[in-house]
Amino acid sequence: MGIFDKAKDALNSDKGEQLSDSALDKGADLAKGKLGEDKADKIDSARDQLDDRIGNAGAEGAPEEQN
Repeated sequence: MGIFDKAKDALNSDKGEQLSDSALDKGADLAKGKLGEDKADKIDSARDQLDDRIGNAGAEGAPEEQN
């Protein structure tokens, strides 16, 4: 098993989901601080799109979407 497989497995765990959500939340808060609250809707939208791409929704208990 390669390092990328291990990283993928870590992100697909519930703990990995929680960590990625935390990092995305912190990034969104930082962006709002730099760009202003008037851009908050776009920042939140971008944060949610990133979470959909890298997250597994395991922390919320929802099943993962299949594309």
